[in-house]
Amino acid sequence: MAPSNAPDDPGTLSFEATVERGGADVVLSETYFYPAGGGQPADRGTIDGHDVIDVREEDGTVVHAIDGRIDPETTVRGEIDPTFRRYCMRAHTASHALYGAGRRLFEDLGYGGFDITTEKVRVDLRTPSEIDDDAVVELEALTNRCVWDSAPVSWERLPREEALNRDDVAFNTKTEEGLSGETVRIVEIDGWDAAACGGTHVPNTREIGPVTVLDRSNPGEGLTRIEFAVGPEAIDRRATEKRALADATGALGTNAESLLDAIERLQADREALQEKRDELRAERVERRVEDVAADPFEREGLRWAAGVLEADPDALAEAVRDRPDGVDVLVLATPSGQLAVGAGEANAADVVETLTDRFGGGGGGSSAVAQAGGLDASGRDVVESIRG
Repeated sequence: MAPSNAPDDPGTLSFEATVERGGADVVLSETYFYPAGGGQPADRGTIDGHDVIDVREEDGTVVHAIDGRIDPETTVRGEIDPTFRRYCMRAHTASHALYGAGRRLFEDLGYGGFDITTEKVRVDLRTPSEIDDDAVVELEALTNRCVWDSAPVSWERLPREEALNRDDVAFNTKTEEGLSGETVRIVEIDGWDAAACGGTHVPNTREIGPVTVLDRSNPGEGLTRIEFAVGPEAIDRRATEKRALADATGALGTNAESLLDAIERLQADREALQEKRDELRAERVERRVEDVAADPFEREGLRWAAGVLEADPDALAEAVRDRPDGVDVLVLATPSGQLAVGAGEANAADVVETLTDRFGGGGGGSSAVAQAGGLDASGRDVVESIRG
């Protein structure tokens, strides 16, 4: 049994063959079904009307798993799903076009992996430095330029040493380690890229159609994963992005060319408003602390002040640290029961410990400033207990 004819003759989608091994795992005298491998999924289709569930290679023999059984030594017809075959051919050639684009953009580019699914394709690029968003945009543009240029795609088998000695041929570690035969199959996009590859490809890059990058990630040190789509998925993604762009420019009252400037102005306005908000909150806290300090009480020979204040824990801690003159111990609590204690003559941590022993929760701090939270009481109840 010879290997699959699919890589060298991807246009053949219907064929006849003799069943050399029958049953549910069928071996044929020859086959044009592509077995899963190298990141490309197995072909879909039928053998004598039985759905092909999987196609795999075992010790150089192509095995077709079907949803039934076929007797040996019979003549059968294989029918390959043309839509899925065509998609895989386009996707695989697109990955070579993208890698060729990467060679033009990045120094010391290495190949880290490849995979085709029904929704997207991924290519892992190995580079000494991180690939940023601008580079990804350029990578997509160059890949589509290769498609537009209608470059011929060819494949041939070269002597092993000749292939390995070519500087323009892309290999990865797994590819080189897996070279057991006397020849190596090289797939070449004319003037753009050459790589050792056993997959199916379109004969011209124009048949790839639009290529749209979907995502960029870092699966490991030195690796950048580029996920992209071809065909309907690529078109749909571009339409989605176009609608999002139109919605954004419409909401901001600008156009695509001026969108970044509009966003930067919006961010500047937001930061200014946040700064003003923080100033107003600080003023509100300051006035409330002044009100609390204006109603002091004596306790254990020290001048105390306590009150309820709507603020975050950090603001409470800052307020009790800068307590007004004449107040030895300042206790501020939120309505929900978070509190902060600032002290000079007394020990703030001891005050917090006393309050948490009574009301639950937990906290701690230094002798000057301490905080607590999770109390089983409202801030008003805590303040009333201190004043009482």
